[in-house]
Amino acid sequence: MDAHQGTPQGGPLSPLLSNIVLDEFDKELEKRGHKFVRYADDCNIYVRTQRAGIRVMKSIRTFIEKKLRLKVNEKKSTVDRPWRCKFLGFSFTSNKEPKIRIAKQSVQPVKEKIREIAPRSQPLPMELRIQKLNRYLIGWCGYFALADTQSIFEQLNG
Repeated sequence: MDAHQGTPQGGPLSPLLSNIVLDEFDKELEKRGHKFVRYADDCNIYVRTQRAGIRVMKSIRTFIEKKLRLKVNEKKSTVDRPWRCKFLGFSFTSNKEPKIRIAKQSVQPVKEKIREIAPRSQPLPMELRIQKLNRYLIGWCGYFALADTQSIFEQLNG
């Protein structure tokens, strides 16, 4: 892609433009009666069976490519059960009463970031180490606060 085209990824304009362009997509999913969740260009559509997922994926891909003239990222697109999917770092339990949890893939990066911020090999005063960790962990814990995954927070504390 030309450096003078598009919007920078991670910039404030990117999610806004995604929401404007994908508003028609939301309306199409609602019209079809699908259960879905979308944030900017990340979207999960929930169906009952894998067969239905494959069928929906095919028809939605056609809609996105033909009607909206957008490209579907094949590597990131999948059909699976909700508790096997990750959405914005969250996933769901498969219980009768589903709960929101922190996706397993979201835990390893926070552990690596903790090691990076305050490595044991680096001689830092405890107060400075705690300050650095608090700045990061307060944001991370705030983001994942709605998850019903108390054990993850206990692991990070332990």
